[in-house]
Amino acid sequence: MPVLKKCLKQHLILISFTMLLSGNLAMAATDTTMQDSFVKARIKSHQQNTDHSVHVEPSDKSLDFHGIFYGYLPCKDCSGIKSTLSLKNNNNYLLVTQPAKESSREFYEKGKYTWNEEKHTVILTPRNKADTRQYLIKDEGTLILLNTDGSKMKGDDEDSYALRSSDTVKSREIHFH
Repeated sequence: MPVLKKCLKQHLILISFTMLLSGNLAMAATDTTMQDSFVKARIKSHQQNTDHSVHVEPSDKSLDFHGIFYGYLPCKDCSGIKSTLSLKNNNNYLLVTQPAKESSREFYEKGKYTWNEEKHTVILTPRNKADTRQYLIKDEGTLILLNTDGSKMKGDDEDSYALRSSDTVKSREIHFH
């Protein structure tokens, strides 16, 4: 009887081990099949979405037009106005101006900007409901300040009202008084 129990115990262990091993093989085969089907589905999905033409030309140009622009604008009461305009990705802007005279106080203006495709202008609308400002986009790196009605400034050279992109200006000029 003890021999029979020992033999039965060995067979039972062998049967359990065999069942356990075959279950793992079945699960491994199922996992491999699932991975293959997932890879095939992913490839198929990628092949359907290979049209990148929507990325080439953004529908809203202002989303693609941003950066920091520097310049010294003419001033009636001073030597010039140091201006820094930051156009951010989310259509927000920050305009910092500082007259070149005794007072070195900086003035800050925040708001939203929009792009006018037809007129090639950027329109700044401040948060405090003041008048809007318009800049003509001369090229990728130059903005020209316009009058409030959108016309060019009279008298002075167009470049006198230019703000240049930080990408095109090697170093920012320092103005002391």
